[in-house]
Amino acid sequence: MKYVLVTGGVVSGLGKGVTASSIGLLLQACGLRVTSIKIDPYLNTDAGTMSPFEHGEVFVLDDGGEVDLDLGNYERFLDSTLTRDNNITTGKIYQSVIDKERKGDYLGRTVQVVPHVTDAIQEWIERVANVPVDGKEGPPDVCVIELGGTIGDIESMPFIEALGQFSYKVGPGNFCLVHVSLVPVLSVVGEQKTKPTQHSVRGLRSLGLTPNILACRSTKALEENVKTKLSQFCHVPEVNIVTLYDVPNIWHVPLLLRDQKAHEAILKELNLSNAVKPDLAEWTARTKIYDTLQDPVRIAMVGKYTGLTDSYLSVLKALLHASVACHKKLVIEWVAASDLEEITAQEAPDVHKAAWDLLKGADGILVPGGFGDRGVQGKILATKYARENQVPFLGICLGMQLAVVEFARSILGFHDANSTEFEPETSSPCIIFMPEGSTTHMGGTMRLGSRRTYFQVADCKSAKLYGNAKFVDERHRHRYEVNPDMISEIEKAGLSFVGKDETGRRMEIVELPSHPYFVGAQFHPEFKSRPGKPSALFLGLIAAASGCLESVLQTGGKVNIVSKNGVANGSAMGKVHQNGNVYSNGNGLHH
Repeated sequence: MKYVLVTGGVVSGLGKGVTASSIGLLLQACGLRVTSIKIDPYLNTDAGTMSPFEHGEVFVLDDGGEVDLDLGNYERFLDSTLTRDNNITTGKIYQSVIDKERKGDYLGRTVQVVPHVTDAIQEWIERVANVPVDGKEGPPDVCVIELGGTIGDIESMPFIEALGQFSYKVGPGNFCLVHVSLVPVLSVVGEQKTKPTQHSVRGLRSLGLTPNILACRSTKALEENVKTKLSQFCHVPEVNIVTLYDVPNIWHVPLLLRDQKAHEAILKELNLSNAVKPDLAEWTARTKIYDTLQDPVRIAMVGKYTGLTDSYLSVLKALLHASVACHKKLVIEWVAASDLEEITAQEAPDVHKAAWDLLKGADGILVPGGFGDRGVQGKILATKYARENQVPFLGICLGMQLAVVEFARSILGFHDANSTEFEPETSSPCIIFMPEGSTTHMGGTMRLGSRRTYFQVADCKSAKLYGNAKFVDERHRHRYEVNPDMISEIEKAGLSFVGKDETGRRMEIVELPSHPYFVGAQFHPEFKSRPGKPSALFLGLIAAASGCLESVLQTGGKVNIVSKNGVANGSAMGKVHQNGNVYSNGNGLHH
């Protein structure tokens, strides 16, 4: 097993996750099987209870793991299926060590950070690195490990010590350290400054880790004299110093690394002489299409975390994948849900008008998932506008639930219809607490991970978008669901629950057949969207907003998208097999 460790210095937010994903993709393109591990030094057991404002979105895996959003980048770039164990946190490590101590596994010894915690970290890495994530048998060839935070953080010290021991244990030729650092340009002088990176590398070396490759973030490519200076002071060969300069979109990063022969440096450090030349033709062609898109499609994103776009990262990526597939330039109009409400009209009329102008100017409306009652009325108003004005609409999780609430209020006349999450005593509980969760403990109590949805109506839009599948497996993260006792009444009024779970009591997909595209999903389809393999329901939204939904439905959820030779072909979605999994259709694009 070979290991590539990606660390970060100087400041946080340099793009270690994208760099690690891009390195993985590049090695995969060289014919190697790759897996990924993200280390988060915080004490939380997982990301499940963190506010999106604090840490961006919570990404959900097939096994129900609530993890850091970087694992979403890994899955999208590498088209892999990771597990909760691919995300290591201080909380998980300490919990496992304390559990062993309580069971007496340490035979009465004093339990310490070194060696017990550091050994636990190394054992975890070795165990997880050998688990295949690409659906094939046998262990992967390379494991890319990203260490979260910045070198010098107190909380990451046990991990750095463990990784220093680990690099010595696996030996040279099996471990490559890529250090991502900042080379700022002072606007006054206009000169690239190397001192922050020098200090960062010095700190790394003092902690027992020596970088093999430097990946320098800067506004433009590093000048040769700057590379020479970095090489001298950081003891890294010039050929092993690459620039990650600013690019139009992150799909360029693997190409940037390839063009600077980063893969050759990594393969040399790992003694992998049998790897082939990287084949990124399909990725390159798709990136070129992305760069040249001109025709805009405007999607209004009506949410409550609009101040931090990372809160909806997977939703944004899913919209992007679908818009590139439809050859449209995605324009997101951020609409704070609370700005649409009547109280804002009284307190800040200009803000209220601006929000409604954005909503009314959009080609499609998306109401994403969320927790808590802030902005709920605004989301209901946006949903009502989409339904009444035939605007393409997609509601995810809470967005789907509120579509049902709005329908019950406006069409059935249940004016107090609500979710018991927001109004426990409502006389028309459209959305109720689901029985398998817990109302008291927040962490790990939701309906989480991959669950199967069976289509009830064969010719509904959703089933067609999924390639006329009988059922699909999608990821969930919720506590509340549509009240099964109100289904027949709601369906008689015209809203159709076209997807249900195996019991028939949990509503998974809702559609309004009389509307051009009005779809709600209890699950989160964004988590399984991939570049070149867009999520079916997002593809439907973008296609409807672009005026090409009928042609997409007629081809069973297929769209014209790039193939390896850069030519458009008509089978991006692949074919859906009877068991709901989508198999490759022979052109290298599979779901």
